Amino acid sequence: MAPTALPTALLPALGWLLGGGLAALLLGRLCRRLAGRRHSPSAQLLAEAIAPVGWLISAALAWRTLPLALGADQLFMALAKLVTLVVLVRLANRLCTRALGSWMERCPDEAVASLIGSLAPLLRALIWCLGGVLYLQNVGVEMAAIWALLSAGGIGAGLALKQPVQEFFNYLTILLDRPFQTGQWIQVNGITARVERVGVRSTRLRNLSGEAIVMGNSLLTGAVVTNCDEFDQRRVVQRFGVLATADPDALEQLPQRAQQLLDAVPGARLERCHLLELQGNALTVELVYGLEGLDPAQHRAVQQRVTLGLTRLLQELGLTLASG
Repeated sequence: MAPTALPTALLPALGWLLGGGLAALLLGRLCRRLAGRRHSPSAQLLAEAIAPVGWLISAALAWRTLPLALGADQLFMALAKLVTLVVLVRLANRLCTRALGSWMERCPDEAVASLIGSLAPLLRALIWCLGGVLYLQNVGVEMAAIWALLSAGGIGAGLALKQPVQEFFNYLTILLDRPFQTGQWIQVNGITARVERVGVRSTRLRNLSGEAIVMGNSLLTGAVVTNCDEFDQRRVVQRFGVLATADPDALEQLPQRAQQLLDAVPGARLERCHLLELQGNALTVELVYGLEGLDPAQHRAVQQRVTLGLTRLLQELGLTLASG
């Protein structure tokens, strides 16, 4: 191309670039204003994508007016398609995320809403993969070799991701079957803890001493889990021995005095108090009471109050605990 031809060829290119870009900018502002009047988040996102896509189309049309070599033209068009793909994929991801968020807000079930929210990363990854495949096909890449490579790599990936995939399906089981929910107290493998968060791979618990416990979802679905929050009443059994030389009248008063003790403790209710048996020089006493409407942390406080009251009661009655 002659040196004097380049400035002449640039004029139409600049015209396409500036004219098309200005038109895209004005159209984008108009669409954003209309979307704002309708109060539609999805329409607002579409309006925001008009200006970038318009600039890309203007740049592509401007480039085609330049008398350049075929290789440079193909390279530019490939880059333009890539940028357009990125813009469109990001727009699709934002629209899908917005739709999932709206669906979550309308869903009355917290477990299902949490499941819907967990699908957002998977959906974004799927959209990016589909966009990448479409781009490669559009630029003329032979997909047969890529599919063969992906199928071979998929076997290795499946073996490597066996445990994470299993944990994810256990996560779905917890969300749908709902053996427990966030904020509830559970007992599993000898641990009493409150559920803080149910994650895709693991569940975070916090025990009574304040320690954080991270447990895999597969352990939770494969173990016996006791949901403490679903107890209408928690039963406490206390057995202790008193010396057989104790005053029989004091022993006879023990059930009635235990009833008075438990009546004075909110959330506690006496079920029974009996002398069970005589073993050597000790009489075995069984005290059974229920705890109502309390979580495990409050259970400990009530049990402590009952135990202290029982200790004072034994002293008042002149009953001595048997050793051993």
